[in-house]
Amino acid sequence: MPAQLKIIGNYISPYVRKVLVCLELKGLEYEIDPIVPFTGNDQFTRLSPLRRVPVLIDGGFVLNDSSVICQYLEDRHPTPALYPADIADRAHARWLEEYADTRLADGLIWRLFHQLSIKRHVFREPVNEAVVQHAREVEIPAALDYLEKLLPDGGFVFGTLSIADISIASFFRTASFVRHAIDAERWPLMAALVAEVQALPAFQKLARFEDCMLRLPLAEQRGALISAGAPLTSDTFGTSAPRPGPPRAS
Repeated sequence: MPAQLKIIGNYISPYVRKVLVCLELKGLEYEIDPIVPFTGNDQFTRLSPLRRVPVLIDGGFVLNDSSVICQYLEDRHPTPALYPADIADRAHARWLEEYADTRLADGLIWRLFHQLSIKRHVFREPVNEAVVQHAREVEIPAALDYLEKLLPDGGFVFGTLSIADISIASFFRTASFVRHAIDAERWPLMAALVAEVQALPAFQKLARFEDCMLRLPLAEQRGALISAGAPLTSDTFGTSAPRPGPPRAS
């Protein structure tokens, strides 16, 4: 019997990964339609008016935006809790999630990964080296400087694993696909946090699926995921050719 929960969105997306980690940690069964970025069909547009991933389908209920989806999962399935119980800490965790979704995304995803991976391999367009250099030398270091000052001396941001840790680590995982790594001498706390979160079984399970499809032609990725045992849907909202759209996920 198909799982009631379905996710539309690719494994390599940090926004999708954030939702999948929450599902895994909460022990919820789900299926995923891992459409390649920018390949959603017209039916996908009806489900996601902004043409962004991830999309959650819970029975007949459709929900967009990774932060909204994660909060929905927390409200529906509160154990284990992935948001701090303290009101101030909970608000701070949401802020760090938002910071990851916007500030980290700007540097790591839209100016680094998008240039070096999506533009090159999906749209067959040349890389803007100036954009990549500015991300590496200015934007990403500035974000790391900010986060480094907020972290405790060790462990998760709020003592126990939360949406803040998951969000931050998700973006650096995608950035690693274009060989970006945190300089542990300059930002030791950030390097340690990301390593600790990415070592969690939920992250490692997803990493196996990510790795099996990463450098395959688009047409071969779905088959590779099925062979690897990924919980794929029987049908897909993806198309065979990329379709330009808003250069953002959520």
